Amino acid sequence: MTATVSADDRYDVMANRLAALYHERQQVLGEIAPSGFGDEADRATNVDGHIRLAMLEERIVALETELAEPRRAPTRERRDTVAVGDVVTVDLGDGPEAYLLGSVDEAGAGYDVITPASPLGKVLEGATVGATLHYSPRSGRELTAKVISIG
Repeated sequence: MTATVSADDRYDVMANRLAALYHERQQVLGEIAPSGFGDEADRATNVDGHIRLAMLEERIVALETELAEPRRAPTRERRDTVAVGDVVTVDLGDGPEAYLLGSVDEAGAGYDVITPASPLGKVLEGATVGATLHYSPRSGRELTAKVISIG
C-alpha cells in the first residue's frame, strides 16, 4: 500500500505555515516602521528589514496561491510510482531516508521535504521502487539516488 500525506493534512500544515508567515510579517513591519528618531544613517539600517519583508511577501503569495488551488489526493497512472504528496524512502548514498515529495512549507508534516521543482524532485516524481535516479544539483555534478519504497 502506498502511503501519502493526506490532502487535508498537507492543507493544514500549509495553512499553519501561512499564519506563521503573517505573524512574522507583522513583526518585521514593526521593526522597520520609522520611529521619527535618528538621522538618515539610522534609518538606513532598515534595509535588511525591507529585504526580509519582500522575501516574506513572496512566500506568503506563493502559499496563498497554493492553498487557493483545489485540494485533491495525488493521482497517478500506476500506483507504484512516486507522486507529489507521497512519503518516499530514498538512498542518497548514506542509507535509506524518508522524505515527503511536496512544498517546502510542508516540512512541518514531520518529514524532510524534496520539492518537485528541485533537481532530485524532477526525476523522483513518476519513478518506481528500485529505480536508480541520476540528477544534477549544479552544473558539472551528477548524483544518484535509489528509490527504496513509497510510503
